[in-house]
Amino acid sequence: MHAALAGFALGFSLILAIGAQNAFVLRQGLRGAHVLAVVLTCALSDALLIAGGVAGFGALAEAVPLFETVMRWGGAAFLVWYGARNFAAALRGGAALKDRGDTGQSLKAAVLTCLALTWLNPHVYLDTVVLIGSISAQYDDRLAFGAGAMSASFAFFFSLGYGARALRPLFTSARAWQVLDVVVGLTMWAIAAKLIFA
Repeated sequence: MHAALAGFALGFSLILAIGAQNAFVLRQGLRGAHVLAVVLTCALSDALLIAGGVAGFGALAEAVPLFETVMRWGGAAFLVWYGARNFAAALRGGAALKDRGDTGQSLKAAVLTCLALTWLNPHVYLDTVVLIGSISAQYDDRLAFGAGAMSASFAFFFSLGYGARALRPLFTSARAWQVLDVVVGLTMWAIAAKLIFA
């Protein structure tokens, strides 16, 4: 139980920081668009990465230095493109408001975007595979530690995706959606810049 709680606490603290993935989940939750598919995609992806870290695959990233470089530039390119899409949505004004409650994009597009935001982010490998993997080695019950960290991902993403409903009254105007789009766009570009100039 001690290992599971430690894993949960670490997993939750790592995922809490606002990033590209969290911003996307929040936006989908506010729109009520494919929320279950998006939060499941995020949580299951994290679970796979955590399992890999606990199983010792963190050594792979260290053994193949080119892996980190390819992921960093691929992730940065995707974030620049996705940020530009958010700025374009902000310029369109009330488009997001009209789409609220509608899917806005297909289920396939939402899941693929979510997968790209997750798997093309080199920081996710550092957090889940390397950091959680290395810390899990300090515990006799690595399995419980990993399960705790996975539970944190499920708890966080489901809370964020479905908890966004409580914020919907704040997003009844086109202006609020424009502000959100700009904030998400800036977040994406800031993370892209961090990847490029790291």
